[in-house]
Amino acid sequence: MYICIAAFFASLVFSLNAIHLGERDIASYYLRNGARDTGSPNIVNSIVWDFRSYDTLGEETVLFTAALGVFLVAERRSSKRKEGV
Repeated sequence: MYICIAAFFASLVFSLNAIHLGERDIASYYLRNGARDTGSPNIVNSIVWDFRSYDTLGEETVLFTAALGVFLVAERRSSKRKEGV
């Protein structure tokens, strides 16, 4: 059990270190080449809509699904109250 916990934390430390090192390279690439690669004068829009469009689409899907779930739960509770249950 302790070996699994130690392995988990070791892999977490190594993966966070790798992610941190990669962020500097990706961020500098976006800043240097964003306007040229996308043709957008706004660097934020070029990153969100061109470089990370699938990620943005995934985030919007999660938000839409969560909002739909909240609406359905609220609607179900509302209909139960009307029935007197």
